[in-house]
Amino acid sequence: MQQVNIHAAKTNLSRLIEKAVNGESFVIAKSGKPMVTVTAYTPPPDPAKRIGFLKDGLEVPADFDSMGSEEIRAMFDGAK
Repeated sequence: MQQVNIHAAKTNLSRLIEKAVNGESFVIAKSGKPMVTVTAYTPPPDPAKRIGFLKDGLEVPADFDSMGSEEIRAMFDGAK
């Protein structure tokens, strides 16, 4: 990974940004000490596109609200 001092980064910022966009990350250093890594921005997935992604992949049982109620009641009553 290329390391660039702050002064050189300011002078060549446009060129360095193009490299980052094309997948070539680089490090900006101050007096030879690495300070930050610059990589291309990847936007997070749009949450609106995830709504309904399991629409046809799941089936909720009719007794969903009462599933396991007997076992839970037995645990509270002390039965095993």
